[in-house]
Amino acid sequence: MKKFFLITILLLCGVGILNAQHQKIHLWGHHIGKSVWPTKMYVYPAPDSINTGVAVIVCPGGSYSHLMGIKTEGFGVAEWLNSQGINAFVLRYRTGNKCYHHPAMIQDVQRAIQYVRDHAKEFRVNPDKLGTMGFSAGGHLVAMSGAFSNDNYLEPLGVKSTASLRPNFVVPVYPVVSMQDSIAHQRSRRNLLTRRYTKEQQDQFSMELQMKKGMPPTFLVTAKDDPVVMYQNSVNLDRALTKAGVKHVFLLYDTGGHGYGMDENRAPEAAKWQYPFVQWLREIRILP
Repeated sequence: MKKFFLITILLLCGVGILNAQHQKIHLWGHHIGKSVWPTKMYVYPAPDSINTGVAVIVCPGGSYSHLMGIKTEGFGVAEWLNSQGINAFVLRYRTGNKCYHHPAMIQDVQRAIQYVRDHAKEFRVNPDKLGTMGFSAGGHLVAMSGAFSNDNYLEPLGVKSTASLRPNFVVPVYPVVSMQDSIAHQRSRRNLLTRRYTKEQQDQFSMELQMKKGMPPTFLVTAKDDPVVMYQNSVNLDRALTKAGVKHVFLLYDTGGHGYGMDENRAPEAAKWQYPFVQWLREIRILP
């Protein structure tokens, strides 16, 4: 009986430790009138022994409609980043299936950037080594986080902070990029902009048209056989980054499909992007 109680206590303690490690933060919970917003951020701290201070906000995909990919493109990615000494923050941003559209998504990612930087000491991260990483529609969102970092979407909501909203690096993986009719992922466009978008909005949220010199260093990944988002989205973004003189890497794989995150079982070739990514972080002096 004593052994049973001891095991039970240890298991409960283990659950408590797990919950502490993967803390869930309601990003709008402390703002009057915003508590109904469902945005959450899951904290995955790097182990103390290998913590580099580098941090990444991870934005899963799901066509801006849902976050069905949060396990593969969120929690699984966060665990791998932790193994490299990188702190991860998985963002459950607002989506169209709950009737949220622009600017909800960019508000959420800017709030996450601001929150992590304002609590950098508590999270044991370097606020000057904070990036955003996104998959599919999440890739579009992190591209916006870089391209629109001078547009403060938080001030109209009463959020005051001196923290920069510009990520130090951006990682779009098999991203939605364009809102143009020829290559747009239409479901993502519909959920972001609704069915009643203007030509001005179509251009504004086509990220290949928004690349400027101030865009953070970018690590771009996709595969030619992507059946969901045409790989030409990334080709056009690569060209725009090159034209703007933005430091970046573009990995274009022959095979991989879509939705693999960092899972090499699902994409033996394309999912290996994680290894050159770590090397790239060293090259741009984010990782030591």
